[in-house]
Formats: sequence, structure tokens, C-alpha cells
Amino acid sequence: MPPYTGLKYKLFTWFGEPGLGVYSLLGCLLTVVLVGLVACIVAHPLLVPSIGPTVLLFFEGALQPSACPRNALIGHGVGILAGWVSLAVFGLLDSPSALSIGLNFAYMGAAAMSVAVTAFAKHLAKAPHPPAGATTLIISLGLLTTPMQVASLAAGIVLVTIAAWAPEFVSTSTRVPAGNGCSDSNRARSRDSSTVSVASTPA
Repeated sequence: MPPYTGLKYKLFTWFGEPGLGVYSLLGCLLTVVLVGLVACIVAHPLLVPSIGPTVLLFFEGALQPSACPRNALIGHGVGILAGWVSLAVFGLLDSPSALSIGLNFAYMGAAAMSVAVTAFAKHLAKAPHPPAGATTLIISLGLLTTPMQVASLAAGIVLVTIAAWAPEFVSTSTRVPAGNGCSDSNRARSRDSSTVSVASTPA
């Protein structure tokens, strides 16, 4: 039995491997469109580059630890905080962005510090989510720095997480992994598969 649940499992059952591609295509399309529409309505930057790889993880590797909702939210949250603190440490909170004035030593230091701190904090929290590295750079390079911009970024991440995962929770009776226990879920499925395989092997 393939390690999929909900709609993804149904599409795989009906269409095989192409069904997984359809799932990713529709999921990514609808999720990004939804967040984009909300961003247009409220006129705030909810749709940012780091949301792209997060959406891809949600729909292409939903059972990986890095794709779990808990890890995504913690990872991006840590990235936002690390980026803002790095800007403050290097005295860049009120400076034009690196995109406007070009990369200098201060922005280079802030960027390096933010990514390093994000990696360290995510490790301590056991919350792997690589796209958080993009989020922290958005902040530490001065692209989004005001409280409203940072709040909008955080809101966009929460919205995309809910939009991507809600259908799975609704459409399946199997508990969708919500934390770093995804790896445990995969190991459990592997053990079940091994047990079935051994049981079905003739003596």
C-alpha cells in the first residue's frame, strides 16, 4: 500500500504515477492562487518567494519531516525572527534594502548570521524546513522590514499551510502527520510493509 493519504491516495489509485503529478499541479496552483488573491484583496505582501518551495514540499513530499505543518511554521517563524535580529545587530533596520543599494559588508554579515542562526535554532527545535532559509534572507537583506510587512509575511505562511493541509485533514480518516513525527510514520509504514512481505513469503 503506497504511503499516501486522502486525495493524493485516491488520485494515485485512479491514475497511478500521473495522478501524483496531477495532485501536485492542482495543489500548487490552487494554493498559490488563493494566497495571491487574499494578498491582492488586503494589499499586503502575503505571497513571497519562500512560499514557493514550501508549497512544493507540501504537495510533493507531504510525508517528509520537512513538509510537516509544525516544522514549516516553526522554521519560517525562526527565520523571520533571526532575520530581524540580524538586521538589528548590524544596524540595518532603517537602511534601504540590499536590492536598492547593493550588497555591502553589513548586509553580507546580516545574511550570513540570519541563515546560520536559523539553521541552529531549527536543529534545536527539531523542525527541518529548508525554505525557511529563503524567508530569513528576505528579512536580513532588507526586502521586508516594517512590522506590517513582517506580519504580512508571517500571515502568508500560515495561510498557505492551512490551505495546503486542510483538504488532507478533511478527506482522510488517517491522521496526517503534523510534526517531526513524520519520519516515525514512514518507519512504521516500512515495518508494516516488511511484516506483510515476510508473512506472505512461503516457508
